[in-house]
Amino acid sequence: MLAFKKILIVCSLMLIYPRVDAQDPVADNMLMFQRNYGGWPKHLGNNAIDYKKEYTVAERAAITDDSGTNDATIDNDATTKEIKYLVKAYKQFNNKKYLDAAERGIRYLLKAQYANGGWPQFYPDTSLYRTEITYNDNAMINVMNVLYDLSLGNEDFNVVDLSLRKPAAEAVKKGVGCILKTQIKANGKLTVWCAQYDDVSLLPAKARSYELPSFSGEESVDIVLFLMRLPNPSAEIKQSIQTAVEWFTKSKIIGWDWKFVKDSTALKGFDRILVKDDKNEMWARFYDLETGEPFFCGRDGIKKKSVAEIEYERRTGYAWYGKWPKELIEKKYPEWLAKNK
Repeated sequence: MLAFKKILIVCSLMLIYPRVDAQDPVADNMLMFQRNYGGWPKHLGNNAIDYKKEYTVAERAAITDDSGTNDATIDNDATTKEIKYLVKAYKQFNNKKYLDAAERGIRYLLKAQYANGGWPQFYPDTSLYRTEITYNDNAMINVMNVLYDLSLGNEDFNVVDLSLRKPAAEAVKKGVGCILKTQIKANGKLTVWCAQYDDVSLLPAKARSYELPSFSGEESVDIVLFLMRLPNPSAEIKQSIQTAVEWFTKSKIIGWDWKFVKDSTALKGFDRILVKDDKNEMWARFYDLETGEPFFCGRDGIKKKSVAEIEYERRTGYAWYGKWPKELIEKKYPEWLAKNK
């Protein structure tokens, strides 16, 4: 009798949430996860969303029931990734639902932008640091790249409603204004950017406990790369790019590498440490706003001068060093400079 009741429940769910034969299973899953106000979340429970998974009828019903949840974001490529994929899927399969979902996502991005040109990490969620203007993990720059391509009809965005091109162009213009306003000036000279900013004061701000206000050696790179995409750059944009590259060049760390090493006594069987390497060049993720020196921070929120001083979990679980500006300095900036003297 119990088994029969379970069969009836599943059949009822199938009537309410019929499974349409998928033209593109990934795109269909993206439709299912889209929030009713246009954006997408990055997690299902505590895990990143897997769009390649085949969800059960019960799982699909639960996901659909969550369509009003206040968790849409531009963090971890969320929303921009789905928009780009759905536009491509529409061109391949000619399924209007894919294009409609992408356009709802675009309207969500336009609505989420602040009057000062920045984008918050989450919208409409306003809790904690989620309202901050977020360059962290390239969140805002991902949005601006999508809207810039849309404004020009580039890539696959030539299929998107033409009425969205002008608002996209205006949003990009405002975003560039925000980028220029938030470039940090130290000792009278423009430098680079912090990973996030207070959405009202436009001052560098703290996000998670280990993400303190700083000069960012990573996020600042993609900001510069975006500015370099713009045709006929103004004198202000040229100055912004040039001074940022000068800061990257000055802030290079030479003679050390940050490597994983085996450690049988460590929780995961490895550690991550600085190793002497005279030929290596790299940059820190965060530089102190007052001293310009690299710093590191565990979940206690206290600055440390050495990555070895923070707890094992954060030391091995975060990108404290990298080569992010290397290609910009050595290749892309010289190419841009030759075209924009």
